[in-house]
Amino acid sequence: MKYRVLGKTGLKVSVIGLGTHQFSGEWAKEFSEDEVTKILERAQDLGINLLDTAECYGNHSVEELVGKSLGKQRKQWIVATKFGHVYNQAAPKTEAWSSSQVRRQLEDSLRALKTDYIDIYQFHSGSNKDFFNDKLWEMLREQVSLGKVRFLALSLAGDLTAKNDLKQLQSASSLGIDVVQALYNRLHPEAEEKILPYCENHDLGVLTRVPLAKGFLSGSYRLGAIFPQDDIRSTYSAEFNDEQLRRVEEIKRNELPAGEDMAGWALRWCLRKPVVSSVIVGCKNIEQLELNAAAVV
Repeated sequence: MKYRVLGKTGLKVSVIGLGTHQFSGEWAKEFSEDEVTKILERAQDLGINLLDTAECYGNHSVEELVGKSLGKQRKQWIVATKFGHVYNQAAPKTEAWSSSQVRRQLEDSLRALKTDYIDIYQFHSGSNKDFFNDKLWEMLREQVSLGKVRFLALSLAGDLTAKNDLKQLQSASSLGIDVVQALYNRLHPEAEEKILPYCENHDLGVLTRVPLAKGFLSGSYRLGAIFPQDDIRSTYSAEFNDEQLRRVEEIKRNELPAGEDMAGWALRWCLRKPVVSSVIVGCKNIEQLELNAAAVV
């Protein structure tokens, strides 16, 4: 495994980070605690030390799986999670950005993760209205001073990335934010235009997500692929899915070196930019995990 320093945080993160959205059951597979534990143990064996999760992968349910699986190995991991959403009886998931709501989310995440601190705590893809809230960031900086959070972070929304709305990014340092997470892959390279250069110029650590474009860049699917109903990709239009797969076929023909694995190439494509410290990629089993890790050996 290779490691890069995450901006000014000084954290040395594995260039392959472990994403946990797959553990939510939204990708046509339910995970047991034992399965998650085995994946985390194997990831650690492979040198992966960054784990990214979220409050809304279920109602802290993935955090709970992760917390049970980490056990005594907690200090060996750099754990990143997020805030901005709650669940209640009226709606399965709603946004919640007030300082009191986020404070409660933080406590719930600490409890679920069975830890007394979170390494990287990320504003989770909210609007500018939600982001520019002095009381929120004052409260979060207080949590840093108390040791409950090590570093504050900004996970940019996909639509903000596409629109090149840089207001949140440009205010990050003044609010005490040291890390930025952005959507970035070969099918969606928009972050290269302004986001990555800005982070590099301001020494903001960069994590990138969805490096395999939700599996379209894995090389596992062909044009016309139909996803099962319990797979999140089944909620996308057939036109969108086919367009993604058409573009992948073009990439295979024109860019993929002969004999190379598509998924491994896609991960290395993201990491060719030195400002990207780690790409966050999920897996459904240990075999996929090992292939992801092998991409950078």
